[in-house]
Amino acid sequence: MDFGISTAALPPEQLNNAIQDKAKQLQEIHTQLQETQKNLQETEEKSRTLQQELKRINNNVNQLGLNIKASELNIDKLNLEIDSLEYDIEKTGKKMDVKRRGIDQILRELQAQGAEDQLIVFLKNKTLAEGLAESESLGDIKSQLADEVGELQILKSELTENLETASRKKSDIENEQRNLKIRKSLVEEEKKERQQLLTTTKSQEKIYQQIIDELAKKQIQIAEEVEALEAELRAQIAPSALPARRPGVLSWPIAGGRVTQNYGATSFARSRYGYRGKWHNGVDIGAPLGTPITAPAEGIVVNTGDQDRYCRRGAYGKYAVLRHPNNLVTLYAHLSRTGVEPGTRVNQGDLLGYVGNTGYSRGAHLHFTVYDGKTFQMRPSKTCGPMPSGGDINPLDYLNATGVALYWENLLHVGGDNHDN
Repeated sequence: MDFGISTAALPPEQLNNAIQDKAKQLQEIHTQLQETQKNLQETEEKSRTLQQELKRINNNVNQLGLNIKASELNIDKLNLEIDSLEYDIEKTGKKMDVKRRGIDQILRELQAQGAEDQLIVFLKNKTLAEGLAESESLGDIKSQLADEVGELQILKSELTENLETASRKKSDIENEQRNLKIRKSLVEEEKKERQQLLTTTKSQEKIYQQIIDELAKKQIQIAEEVEALEAELRAQIAPSALPARRPGVLSWPIAGGRVTQNYGATSFARSRYGYRGKWHNGVDIGAPLGTPITAPAEGIVVNTGDQDRYCRRGAYGKYAVLRHPNNLVTLYAHLSRTGVEPGTRVNQGDLLGYVGNTGYSRGAHLHFTVYDGKTFQMRPSKTCGPMPSGGDINPLDYLNATGVALYWENLLHVGGDNHDN
């Protein structure tokens, strides 16, 4: 079997040691990522200054560098695991060959002995004792045949499982290579943003604060428009047309991500927003820049866009919208990349995009909103181009409550605290 790996694989014992070594290195990177995430959180919680913004960008670059190293290590580890599976597959195949030869021999023995009806076996022997002995011998051979066939079936199942595992790991390598490419491109974008910030502000705090003040006015204007419309749409929600509110209707769009701002009239919303309702229409899920975002359920992509083209740093930034068969619509905002196009059908777990910091956001995270599908609409806004809107529902009513802490178990990434609209 060819899985596109090196034929000069290490011996099994050395392979296992190499796999353990890669896992240890990944854990060390996880510890470093936790530290960089802590630094990012502290930066985001401080007042906005040019120095703090430059520090945030530098921390993003450092964190992306660690995640790039994690991706490279994970690719190496997966390749080693496939090599190890190749040994298991070969070993199982040899065992199956032995079993098949054994079964062939047993069948020949049965054929040689005639495998006659039990009555004929008794009648052709001179004594009852001889008939019983031959009958028992045939019974033993048949029992042995049943055992051999049973063991062959177990080996066949083992082989199938190993082949499927190897195939999944090969797919995981392709996904990790794609993630690696995205993270490398994001490093360049962060460096470009840093240079642009220095050029625009001429490294002067006064100019930076003027930019921030103008941006805050724009953000409030956009927030007021969105809130006014969505307050009306929330009143149109028909609970009877929605799925029952229970954990597990939706899986987590970021495996292992944790909620860093809740839904509704949060303390952050009340303290920061200057508009009427002071309402957060989704949940923020903290995760490093470039973390993959996956579909929480099957659906169709109804829209994607980039509001930074109309009001940079003013709204959702890069986003994607997914309509589900159960009358829910989900919004994914502040993406660094979208990985789908409108009209695309996706299954649960399919890639939608990557965590970013576009739009009205002070740190890398996913803004995740759930709408009543019958109220959802894409409409032109007065302030920021096409705007996704609808009657929003608390996402935590539907998200799987047990799916939060699994991300680093496999890929060793870490979430963090961020805030947005």
